[in-house]
Amino acid sequence: MQLDSIDRRILGVLQRRGRMSNSDLSERINLSPSACHRRVQRLEAEGYIRDYVALLDARKMGRPSTIFVEITLSGQADDLLDKFEREVALIPDVLECHLMAGTADYILKVVARDTEDFARIHRQYLSRLPGVQGMQSSFALRTVFKTTALPV
Repeated sequence: MQLDSIDRRILGVLQRRGRMSNSDLSERINLSPSACHRRVQRLEAEGYIRDYVALLDARKMGRPSTIFVEITLSGQADDLLDKFEREVALIPDVLECHLMAGTADYILKVVARDTEDFARIHRQYLSRLPGVQGMQSSFALRTVFKTTALPV
């Protein structure tokens, strides 16, 4: 399916305000409510809209620190990568895990209450991940901007 300009407007609005009623959405993009509803259903069915979520405030949730952890593994065998990926996905404080090209094999985005909490996460989880040869952690001092909205 090709996305037309109306589909792109729908996706752009929903990315920023996902908890909007269909009538508000249809009014905002200048389309009838029934046509808007059909398009949203099609975008969901075809996988353009993957899910709807509530974005929480990390500070209010007691997790104001963001740490990026670069991990180098002892090898690149598929079974080691698979085992690492399965186990890292079980760590509740890890928000993202990316397989990388470059000096590190993976980069993780971790949230913590503070440095002591990160030390606990490191000791309890990260240092026990399979195949870890090296780890380098960088604390974000301030988030300049953050978005979940993809360009449409």
